[in-house]
Amino acid sequence: MPPGPLSVPIFGNWLQVGNNLNHRLLASMSQTYGPVFLLKLGSKNLVVVSDPEPATQVLHAQGVEFGSRPRNVVFDIFAGNGQDMIFTVYGDHWRKMRRIMTLPFFTNKVVHNYSNMWEEEMDLMVRDLNMNDRVRSEGIVIRRRLQLMLYNIMYRMMFDAKFESQEDPLFIQATRFNSERSRLAQSFEYNYGDFIPLLRPFLRGYLNKCKNLQSRRLAFFNTHYVEKRRQIMIANGEKHKIGCAIDHIIDAQMKGEISEENGIYIVENINVAAIETTLWSMEWAIAELVNHPTIQSKIRDEISKVLKGEPVTESNLHELPYLQATVKETLRLHTPIPLLVPHMNLEEAKLGGHTIPKESRVVVNAWWLANDPSWWKNPEEFRPEKFLEEECATDAVAGGKVDFRFVPFGVGRRSCPGIILALPILGLESW
Repeated sequence: MPPGPLSVPIFGNWLQVGNNLNHRLLASMSQTYGPVFLLKLGSKNLVVVSDPEPATQVLHAQGVEFGSRPRNVVFDIFAGNGQDMIFTVYGDHWRKMRRIMTLPFFTNKVVHNYSNMWEEEMDLMVRDLNMNDRVRSEGIVIRRRLQLMLYNIMYRMMFDAKFESQEDPLFIQATRFNSERSRLAQSFEYNYGDFIPLLRPFLRGYLNKCKNLQSRRLAFFNTHYVEKRRQIMIANGEKHKIGCAIDHIIDAQMKGEISEENGIYIVENINVAAIETTLWSMEWAIAELVNHPTIQSKIRDEISKVLKGEPVTESNLHELPYLQATVKETLRLHTPIPLLVPHMNLEEAKLGGHTIPKESRVVVNAWWLANDPSWWKNPEEFRPEKFLEEECATDAVAGGKVDFRFVPFGVGRRSCPGIILALPILGLESW
């Protein structure tokens, strides 16, 4: 088995690492225990991968062996015991859900059809900020306005609906539900009961809180959005034309390809995986540009020189290499999900010469792959030029020719399909 710190009965390494299982701690531990090491967390194994070569095996070469997702008591609640796409086990259900989810959201045709709408929502945000006197007099925290822009982009794609303002009661409800879901799911408060079954009875209150939130959250999506579109489709009958992503999903339900529960959990996945993670990257991009005014100037100079007064659009982003390099550098330094979504091997497997016990939780430290000084020059420095100079051949891709030092969206079968939306949206927002 892989090396790792000495564990104790029942608790394993839990007393050593506690609730501090973050990417920086795991990166420092890899310096002691190697590129593949094992932590015993109560009754469960956690295998940590911190080098491009074994990462290649987990994400690509042995993608089938490591293609499942581990279960835990909280994510079972938020994923409906595997009824979604992101957290379900690898197999026929996952393939069907991925296909149905990809068609209305994650194709080049979708990008082409909706790019004008993205630009419209971004223009509205800029206009609102320009009209706000506080921006010039005292400054504001723009997160809430960024959030409104991104929610409107995704809800127009998903439901052909939008929020009128930051004070829209539905916007307030949606953001509260999603932020509370993220807080409860990502908290370390419940890990002791997940890893150590003897302590699980103490989680009853926490799990009830999760169940209550998820019940109200799914009812919100269903009542205000899904059922409204379903009634429109029923009323129109055969004359109905597919107008948004949920129409595709409801159509798949009507054909018997998926259940209503599967459909609502696709909506759940989009609300968390597509919206929240993209928002985090937007905030980091803006923060870095505020702290590096010379980089701002270089972006403006490139736009002025290349586009000669024309607006930045999705169709001309490819003409702006410095802007694209800035997006890549943001994703490198601030990987949206630093440990990616955990993988799991259903059967015993080999990795880097080590035996990995079946049903081990396997995490790839994507942040460390992109910030390891043995692979990157001055990795702590925010410098977009690296992607035009020494790293000019390195790109953020989820398939094809992949540099496994830089995998902010994962790679292979369980990669994030949202890369096709995230990159252009981040490019349009960053300028």
